[in-house]
Amino acid sequence: MSEKNPRPDHGVRTDDAERPGTGPDEASGSGTGPSESGSWSSKPEVDGKRAAVPSLGLRGTLLFLWRQLTSMQTALVLLMLLAVAAIPGSLYPQRSVNPALTEQFLEENGRWGEVLDALGFFEVFSSPWFSAIYLLLFISLIGCIVPRVGVHLRQLRAKPPRTPSRLTRFTGYTRLELPGAQADSLIETAHRSLRRSRYRAEVREEKAGRSVSAERGLLRETGNLLFHIALVGVLVCNAGGTLTSYRGQVTVVEGGGFANSLTQYDSFESGAWFDENDMPDFRFTLEDFRATYVQPGEAGRVGEPRSFEADVQVTTPGQEQESRTLQVNKPLHVPGASMYLLGNGYAPEITVTDPEGTVVAEGPLITVPMGDINYTSQVVLKAPDAQPEQTAVVGFFLPTGTIDEQGPRSLYPDALDPQLALTVYQGDLGLDSGVPQNAYEVDLTTLTQVPGEDGDPVLIRLYPGQEYSLADGTTVSFDGLKRFAAFDIVHNPFERWILISALVAVGGLILSLFVPRRRLWVRVREQGGTTVLEVAGLARSDDPALADDVKALASRLSEVHDGQRLPDAAPSGHPEADASGGPREGSAQ
Repeated sequence: MSEKNPRPDHGVRTDDAERPGTGPDEASGSGTGPSESGSWSSKPEVDGKRAAVPSLGLRGTLLFLWRQLTSMQTALVLLMLLAVAAIPGSLYPQRSVNPALTEQFLEENGRWGEVLDALGFFEVFSSPWFSAIYLLLFISLIGCIVPRVGVHLRQLRAKPPRTPSRLTRFTGYTRLELPGAQADSLIETAHRSLRRSRYRAEVREEKAGRSVSAERGLLRETGNLLFHIALVGVLVCNAGGTLTSYRGQVTVVEGGGFANSLTQYDSFESGAWFDENDMPDFRFTLEDFRATYVQPGEAGRVGEPRSFEADVQVTTPGQEQESRTLQVNKPLHVPGASMYLLGNGYAPEITVTDPEGTVVAEGPLITVPMGDINYTSQVVLKAPDAQPEQTAVVGFFLPTGTIDEQGPRSLYPDALDPQLALTVYQGDLGLDSGVPQNAYEVDLTTLTQVPGEDGDPVLIRLYPGQEYSLADGTTVSFDGLKRFAAFDIVHNPFERWILISALVAVGGLILSLFVPRRRLWVRVREQGGTTVLEVAGLARSDDPALADDVKALASRLSEVHDGQRLPDAAPSGHPEADASGGPREGSAQ
């Protein structure tokens, strides 16, 4: 063998005695003491000095951290952390959504509630730690996507890769000898066939013949990029919606109306960039509310709701008033806002007059359902102007009522036998203290229950149209019954874009999962007076259909000329090779 180009003996151990500077002690393995430079190392030194390792420096350190942040692994970890960080927002009451429930939780949990509050568990989505994860995920995705987009665009503009010199080790390798076949005809047929199959095909001239190099599946990477770009779009639109959107709840009794003004809402929350002047102009009136329930003898649990419908008259600027019907999961859309049916209940019409005959409280009273399926509801009516003392009427409304040893309760959610079970308190309602109060609650500690003629606390049972008089001349009457509906009104200018981004993300994910990335090569050359046809393929990922497609292509090309199929020159597999024929890792990238 010629030794003009001797190769280094990589991985071959040489005799220790032949190494320069290696004495008996070193060869015996005991040379682990300090070297002349004073450092402890088992590695030989070069010219008595250790190789200097350059430090990263500030720029190198920042570049390293940036590459770590913008890696796909980091993006996946941050996405998982964001999902984990959102869990407390669904487990604990959020102050921006339900401040009363949040305060109740804090009162009931003492020190533990204070710790959670300090950690931001009641304002999860506006907490610094949640915002930090959100921002880092956004930066990571942007830094990951931008370079990949440039690489992908260059791949789209580039021609298919050159045909490797050796095809024998690629997937589905097929070799045919076609005596008398026209090489140009085979090449043109292969080129047309691959183009019809949506391959990017290129005919190449070679020393010993001609070949066709084809590639398909770049749409897989396109879909992958679309998925990540759409994910960034979801993050951006969600952040924009959080800053500019608003949401409010309002309760309307039949016959009552609502105008979209900040003062009309029962509860309201908005983003930091919300401007009250940008609220859409519309109003509506609740004409009728209908509810149907499972009746005895029908399939299902008796009392379960079948449907809820709210008929409203909607007025928007520049348009005629129109009648619309809201149902659960069927909102009403007006320009700039969407209105959802959130809840419902009963509003008995109660009138309270003082001993002088002055009406001190009246009107449909919104009751609070107690949570049972039959709509047993709590009644609280405050009369601060009553004389001689402030008065509070409290009790229960029963749509289909009964009072037995279990107390007042409803037997069915529909108003088949509506009645009120009430008692009366007098004293100081605490409305002059300046402390805000819940309209549906009353502090009984400063009140005294009014006694009846027998000296026991008065208990009142009223049906529609009835009236009860207290000993001091105060009267309480049940004048009628209406229904109320609770609506959730939402304005989010980015809502549509969030939906579009989500749909694009799903589409991109489907493309990245189901579009195979593959390459096919066809070579035709003259050998020993006959025409030799070679076909092989390479897949970027698992592609079980590739070998069959390769053989099917070879079969179609063999129809150009009668030939004899010879045994495969090598078993099919999935190695990668460079243009010189030798395997090279990463050539399919």
